[in-house]
Amino acid sequence: MVDELPDRAVKGRGSLSNRSGRFEATRRVAIDDGWTRPGRSQSGPGPSEAADEAADDDALPPLRTVLHDDTSRSVIARNDSPDIPYDRSLNPYRGCEHGCIYCYARPTHAYLGLSPGLDFETTLFRKPRAAELLARELRARGYVAKPLTLGSNTDPYQPVDRQERITRGVLEVLRDFRHPVGIITKSALVTRDLDILAPMAAEGLVSVAVSVTTLDRDLSRRMEPRAATPARRLETVRELAAAGIPVAVLASPMIPGLTDHELEAILEEAAAAGAKRASYILLRLPLEIAALFQEWLHEHAPDRAARVLSLLRQCRDGGLYQAAFGTRMRGTGPYAELLRRRFHLACVRLGLNERRLELDCTRFRPPPAPGDQLGLF
Repeated sequence: MVDELPDRAVKGRGSLSNRSGRFEATRRVAIDDGWTRPGRSQSGPGPSEAADEAADDDALPPLRTVLHDDTSRSVIARNDSPDIPYDRSLNPYRGCEHGCIYCYARPTHAYLGLSPGLDFETTLFRKPRAAELLARELRARGYVAKPLTLGSNTDPYQPVDRQERITRGVLEVLRDFRHPVGIITKSALVTRDLDILAPMAAEGLVSVAVSVTTLDRDLSRRMEPRAATPARRLETVRELAAAGIPVAVLASPMIPGLTDHELEAILEEAAAAGAKRASYILLRLPLEIAALFQEWLHEHAPDRAARVLSLLRQCRDGGLYQAAFGTRMRGTGPYAELLRRRFHLACVRLGLNERRLELDCTRFRPPPAPGDQLGLF
């Protein structure tokens, strides 16, 4: 883990710092002691001073993404949370290069001894055997097919998958097993796999949800720096719908005082692009995310920071977050209720969520494995 950086924007990244995770016994902080600042010598910098200045924090190059292999021996994660509509998921990557400052998955990097801040965006763990391990788990005796979600924690289509193609390998397995899958992403890269997704959709085996947080390109660039632009995400919705793939829009997270005024506009644009379903989640700030988000807010929206935090506390019984099932996604209180009503009325007006989508689990059939004896009938 690199040292915590000063609270200032890091080019191309969402977090402003690399705060130590909650399990670390020590905390390291980079401090500017003034020695590398230009102009400290009246006669101008000498050779050594010039070298120091070149190493100044302000001259640091953009942080590069580093990939490591995840050695997990299984890839299907299971949950029994009553407010999550699926019980199994698969995440091809740990950490996410999109760098969304609000990402609720950030605290998971603390389990690796890394920071939920910049480490989460730059130190990623790929699962190169994901397709192989998935096939093995789907062949297990007694396995019962239910919809599997890709992207429940980190985005399966983050930029590194252009080269890694781990997500495509996973989809190939699901296609061969005729296993239902739901995909959550904010990336246009999902359209790369239309040749797999469209035939699966024709059999009722796939749905895709595209996250659209804001329609403001500049705000998106600062808040989710390596994700597709809002316009490109809406175009992705259009391409998926045109290919016959059931597509939903996730207006998430809604940030009171910053993005919540866009709720109806996001739903309108998505419906016009072909989305048939919609959902939203109120901003969640568990564990280390609260401090990271506040740093970002004071840097990028200082004039609105106090109002945003005040409204969040009104929705969280005075705190910045509540983890209780049933309320953690939507919040409580008058402001949260107003947001819920606005969402409901917009969906009714736009014809969203009129029909419940049920993926077909009856088609699940493991294909013959190499060496299997063929059946006679």
